[in-house]
Amino acid sequence: MRVRSTKTLTTRRYRWPLAAPVLAGLIGWAMASCAEENPQPGTLGVRQPRLLVKLPEICPTPDGMALDAEGNVILACPNYADQTHPAVLMKIDRENRVRLFCQMPTHPETGVACPMGIEFGPDGNLYVADNQGWLKPNNKGRVLRLKFRSGQPVASEVVAYGMSHPNGVRVHQGHLYVTQSLLLKKGDQPLVSGVYRFKLDDKAVKVDNTLQDKNLLATLETLNPNCQYGADGLAFDSQGNLYVGNFGDATLHKITFDAAGNVASNTRWAKDPCMKSIDGICIDKQDNVYVADFSGNAICVVSPAGKVRVLAKSPDCDGSDGGLDQPGEPLLRGNELIVSNFDLVTGPDKLNSKHDYPYTLSVIELSGPP
Repeated sequence: MRVRSTKTLTTRRYRWPLAAPVLAGLIGWAMASCAEENPQPGTLGVRQPRLLVKLPEICPTPDGMALDAEGNVILACPNYADQTHPAVLMKIDRENRVRLFCQMPTHPETGVACPMGIEFGPDGNLYVADNQGWLKPNNKGRVLRLKFRSGQPVASEVVAYGMSHPNGVRVHQGHLYVTQSLLLKKGDQPLVSGVYRFKLDDKAVKVDNTLQDKNLLATLETLNPNCQYGADGLAFDSQGNLYVGNFGDATLHKITFDAAGNVASNTRWAKDPCMKSIDGICIDKQDNVYVADFSGNAICVVSPAGKVRVLAKSPDCDGSDGGLDQPGEPLLRGNELIVSNFDLVTGPDKLNSKHDYPYTLSVIELSGPP
């Protein structure tokens, strides 16, 4: 399967050039924290997000992100909000200029692609969770390997297929770890989700979505009957422990391993009323876990001791001034935390009230005064 390059990609409405510079914006809304309902900016370590970029109209649903070897941000846009725009990967360079990177290869049966979590491997390939189940339950989700030549994707391979709801992706010590947010059928109580582990060089592995699947590493139970969504973001700390976000329970799970690489423990490790959900996560060199609180329009930080605090929070907004607009994924770039604003899902437990333009990435400075 070939991957369409930036030179040939044409959407139904636009033909995009190789570069589309985007200016940074103004400071966003005031923040909140666990310790204080209405803290003032500059107190308690609370920080204000600002606008990093406004994305082109072909990016109505930005989601997963990864840094390439040159420090560029690669952004996955499954575009669930507007399927007239094919799923794409975008590139944001160090000067925050945005351009189309490539159009995602589509599923041969569904005709669409749905890239969510992405991660570069040590082999230079990009691994992508193609979450077909977000559009329609069909057990046609895939994990893809995009292969590169001279910095451009040229071909794709299927690592695994037949998945109900693949979501987050991480590469660690020769293996590929993928969360599946709905392992069994929706409506089960408690909801069961899980983490799969594949070898980095696996090809065309068939997943059967059962508890007996040999590639299923660990399972999570979501006890909240009002949110049927389980394992989401995942990240490894400096000791090789795996953290997995349980979206519906807003709980961070910690998975440890024995010397043979088998699961030694799987515990509910961190939870606080100030953290309303857990979508994408990332971790810094000090083992602080940054959490995209999708439902609460916030970014939380979990310390190595498991203490939760709110780093930044926005009211319902359109993101035009840099406010968090249903954050889906955090990504560390130096002393910056870049956040993709998914801005799609509404409901009684969500601050987000509607999908709206502009489509944005926010940024939070982690050094200097708040």
